[in-house]
Order: sequence, then structure tokens, then C-alpha cells
Amino acid sequence: MVLRICILETDFIRPELLEEYHGYGAMFESMFSKQPIAVECKVYNVVNGDYPPADEQWDAYLITGSKADSFANDPWIEALKGYVKNLFDQGKILLGVCFGHQLLALVFGGKVERAIQGWGVGSHHYDVNHKADWMTPTLDKLTLLISHQDQVTLLPESATLVAKSDFCPNAAFTIGKQVLCFQGHPEFVVNYAKAILDSREDQLGKELYTKAVNSLSTEHQGVVVAEWMARFVQEGLTQQNNALEQR
Repeated sequence: MVLRICILETDFIRPELLEEYHGYGAMFESMFSKQPIAVECKVYNVVNGDYPPADEQWDAYLITGSKADSFANDPWIEALKGYVKNLFDQGKILLGVCFGHQLLALVFGGKVERAIQGWGVGSHHYDVNHKADWMTPTLDKLTLLISHQDQVTLLPESATLVAKSDFCPNAAFTIGKQVLCFQGHPEFVVNYAKAILDSREDQLGKELYTKAVNSLSTEHQGVVVAEWMARFVQEGLTQQNNALEQR
């Protein structure tokens, strides 16, 4: 069965990178194509108010990263919060990355703030705090490319912590079989991460910039997280189907 994932794109990539990387939605499509489970995607840019028609059927909805603050009250952000809350109430499966991770934490009662730790950039290592059947291949440590100033500082009461580090204590979480979120960027590739670092060199300062660039030589598990996401969606759909059959 081909999984159908609707990508809710929440930003635009820098114009000089558009020709090579096309957009954040396209980067997720590429990410899913590298893992073994068949996934079909379609991208809607919600910053522009572009949402899927009500009659389109999707197995899951993925909210991308963004330079915007998830705790801001921009009209498009407020509209997105209402939209994903409605999807959840309908039993839909939700995936979130970076901004998406933070926004979903907020929607379900968590807290997000500008991190006192400062910028998280480059390659970052996490301890896997929770094991589940959908987490195949199994990892004890997880490395992802990152780029963020904000963090989830309080998880929703209903959340299960999946991955953490001293720098980012709430790096990944689930809510039942419906929500799976990661602060890191599984869709990033090293060259894109380097381009973003280069664009922020003055903002980051020489020491942090250099440390982040050097960290990019570390292998990261973005494709593993893509497979985890696909397996999480499969498991959630199976549970929903089983529940329907028992009625």
C-alpha cells in the first residue's frame, strides 16, 4: 500500500537555493523517496492560505519547518493551529518537524519559547528515550541536522518523550498513535545545511559557525527518521482499521 502524506509547507526557502532544492515540501518528498516504504506526497503552502480540498483523502499530514515563531499570532499561524486541531479531532495522523514539532506541542497544551541555550545549528546528537515497534531500524542514539532558536520547553501532558539531549530536552515526542514530532530536520542534506549556515555566519558568530560547519561531517539519520515516520503512519492506520472492524 502506498502511504499518502499531505505536506503543509510553512515557509519559503531562500531564492538563491530555489533552483537546487525547490522548496521544503520537495525536500520532504526527496527524504521519503530514500526509505523503503512507498510514500506519495502533495505539497500545500499554508503561508499562502493554500490547503487541501476537503474531499482529498490523506493518510497523514506533515507540518514543515519555518523561520517563523510557532508562538507568534500571525493569522496564517492561527489558522494552521485551528486546522491541525480539527484534523486531530477527526482522528487524522499528524507529523511535525522543527516549527511543526513546536506548533503541535503548543496546540496540545505544551509550551514553546526562545531557547536560553541559543541557536542550535549543524549536526546534533540525541539519546533515544523511548522504543516502539515503528522505530525500525532501532537506534539508541540519533543524529540529525538542526537549525533552530526556539524549543519546546514543556511537552503536552499526553505526550511521550522519544528523544532528548542536554541542549534540547524535548527533541521528539508522540501523542498516542496520532502525533509524531521531531525538532531536528530529517529532510535536510548536508549541502543545504551548510548553505543555511553560510547565510547566518555573521548572526551566529565565528566560533559557533565554525563548530557547526565542522559537525556536518558526522553521519546523520534523516532517512531513518523518514522510515520511522512512515512506519508510525502505517501503525496508526492499522490501529484505526482494527477499531473500525471491532465496531
